[in-house]
Amino acid sequence: MRIKLLAAFIILAALSLACGKKSSGQEQRFDLKGKVFEVDKGMGMVTISHETIPNFMEAMTMPFKLKDTWALDIIKPGDRVTATLVVDGERSWLEGVVVIQESPDPTSAPNASEPKEGDAVTDFALVNQDAKKISLKNYRGQALLLTFIYTRCPLPDYCPLMTSNFAQIDRAIRQDAASYPRTHLLSISVDTDYDKPKVLREYGAAHGDGAKAFELWEFAVGTAEEVKKIATYFGLQYQKDGDQIIHSLCTALINQEGKLVRLYRGNEWKPAEVLSDLKNLKRVE
Repeated sequence: MRIKLLAAFIILAALSLACGKKSSGQEQRFDLKGKVFEVDKGMGMVTISHETIPNFMEAMTMPFKLKDTWALDIIKPGDRVTATLVVDGERSWLEGVVVIQESPDPTSAPNASEPKEGDAVTDFALVNQDAKKISLKNYRGQALLLTFIYTRCPLPDYCPLMTSNFAQIDRAIRQDAASYPRTHLLSISVDTDYDKPKVLREYGAAHGDGAKAFELWEFAVGTAEEVKKIATYFGLQYQKDGDQIIHSLCTALINQEGKLVRLYRGNEWKPAEVLSDLKNLKRVE
């Protein structure tokens, strides 16, 4: 196996620190070492199977945002990397990347597929936080916004951010008497072993609106096979790695007739963007 150290990347990485988002001045920095599992150039992200990060995270496989975007043209599945993981409130990213190129693993990245806008979304069979069976048909006549999470996700700008975004949307819709009965939110867990209905109910109650937490926003899980089928349909990639889940991010807006309106990839979308899409959706009914 041929290994080549790309020492010049260190200089480029140092130069890149002058660019990017304004920091809060309260960042935490951790050394990260690991092996690349997948590269998503469109989202500027890499999924890395990393070693234990002392005082922060056990060894696992997780997706990370790259600040050093030049590295996306170089990094391949199977490469080894060292970098600095920066955690700043709800944001996290990798910077100071150094790549050790190795022969790629052709089996490391699964194929993804997804529906197109206007497609009738396939039905599904899940159970919600009350262990009640649900399916897509339950939401006909309502606009449905769904996303994929799992309750033990450790990175603040992944599942916790999706849940935070949904909580903001939930609060906004509750203040609109016309939208409330015509809209529904659904968070589907990909951790079918741990996120049983009781766990999802506790998680949802902690993020929802008190006694009325589940009237508008439900949480659901299903068999491993059924959840995988739904996730694959929307192009979501995930796999289990110990107690953690390697996963991408995907949120879908489905109209009252059960047809896909829009897919929101990654974590860059904002609640205001979705609320605007919901408002425009009602205009064309």
